[in-house]
Amino acid sequence: MNAGVAPRRVHVRAPGKLNVFFEVGAAGADGYHDVASVYQAVSLYEDVVATPADGFTISVHGEVDTTGVPQDDRNLAIRAARLVALELGHEGGVHLEVHKGVPVAGGMGGGSADAAAALVACDALWRGGLSHARLHALAARLGADVPFALLGGTAVGTGRGDVLTPALAGGRFEWVLVTSDEGLSTPEVYRELDRLRATGRALAPTDEPVVDPAVLQALRAGAPAALAVALRNDLQTAARSLRPDLAALLALGGSQGALGGIVSGSGPTVAFLGGGSGAAAELRELFTASGLAAFHVHGPVPGARIVSD
Repeated sequence: MNAGVAPRRVHVRAPGKLNVFFEVGAAGADGYHDVASVYQAVSLYEDVVATPADGFTISVHGEVDTTGVPQDDRNLAIRAARLVALELGHEGGVHLEVHKGVPVAGGMGGGSADAAAALVACDALWRGGLSHARLHALAARLGADVPFALLGGTAVGTGRGDVLTPALAGGRFEWVLVTSDEGLSTPEVYRELDRLRATGRALAPTDEPVVDPAVLQALRAGAPAALAVALRNDLQTAARSLRPDLAALLALGGSQGALGGIVSGSGPTVAFLGGGSGAAAELRELFTASGLAAFHVHGPVPGARIVSD
């Protein structure tokens, strides 16, 4: 542990993510699937403030509905804090105050962002000085999306999605996110994909998932029109099966000028790619005028970072 006076509080901000490409392999013997993903961190954030405490506690509030978010040891951020304490041999506890800006159960990795923020915040609060590699190893133990929430930017994810390779992205991509009051369970979406594949109603998995080079070329060139053509999410078929309204939403976005649309992760958030900042702002206004909850965000943005209050 580093010497010196420990801070009284640490504030960390971590981004939500989109999967602009997501190919899902067959279920393994353990029920898990290998994937090939391209993540992009976007400007919708989770904020975590860590303060010293005798035990491990958490409070959750925010701009989105937090109903159903556990405020005990089931919360991924608390599990992250306990992992850091164990890693450092720290005998004290922490209180985590979480302000959520990423939709809950929306397929954008909000819980994973909380966990990544908690890792960084607790390490700083307890002056642990953990390297990025050690934090990444802890993140991988918490879930496939947590390592990317630490890294941010744009990255290719393989294996369970936690083996990350940074990818170049030229310029800035403008997205409009349409959220839903009713979330989707990630395990349920995967089960539905397996069921649809078994009945021939979804594309059969390849032996080894790989990222389409066209996606990486479009990102590198900063070309939203080219990226729109290459968008892919194998979970989209399953999400649409469980939530038929998503098909109508995707069609609406196309009719209103979006370059492309995709269900984010396991859904039900739908991400639409705009041709520029002005076009995305207009698209958001059209959605909100229709009574839908929509956000205009951009990517890529950095991963979990300490911020000044």
